Amino acid sequence: MTETGGHIHLILPDPTERAACFRTLAAGTERIVRSFANADAWIEAAGDETCAILLFRWEQPGRTDGAALLERIAGRAGIIAFVAAERLSIAESRTILRGGAQDLLPAPLDPRLVRRTIDAALADWHARRRALDRHREAETRLAALTPRERDILEAIAAGLGNKAIARQLALSPRTVEVHRANIMRRAGAGNVAELLRLQFTAEYARGVAADPVRFGA
Repeated sequence: MTETGGHIHLILPDPTERAACFRTLAAGTERIVRSFANADAWIEAAGDETCAILLFRWEQPGRTDGAALLERIAGRAGIIAFVAAERLSIAESRTILRGGAQDLLPAPLDPRLVRRTIDAALADWHARRRALDRHREAETRLAALTPRERDILEAIAAGLGNKAIARQLALSPRTVEVHRANIMRRAGAGNVAELLRLQFTAEYARGVAADPVRFGA
């Protein structure tokens, strides 16, 4: 079953190179590959709205050069970018990698290397999307909890039993039991293991939002 989404965009000024990479990437798959002659055409087509994997030449004709293109997509966690170039100074290489590009590819491009590189990147992109979907689902299911219920859920996740939670929050054990039942119902969890999975997944999602570099997002 082919996963949806994850469009591959090529911004390659040389028509021969562009056609060769396009054919190799599109062969034997149902994924969407789009190619553009320059960065200006990609921007005019609103390419950044559907792009998952972007491969572009650092040397670009037209108003938008490679540096401006990289700056445009900087911070876009949904785009994995690769830059191809024949000759780069050390300063340019630093600018590209610090600007968020995944990697540098030697030019002229070898379509077989491009295929291997982008296949791996696309698999990583889909894995990230699946993880993000799980995080969003967990946050949604826990969003209905009251502040007190969240406190109790955090205590459950820390491994505390009802009596310990009651002492920590100055509640009666019976009140803790009622809250636990409400938490299970509101979160739609069938058992404690599922509830804890939701909690740990949501905690990870909050960590990614606060520090995406640390969490590899």
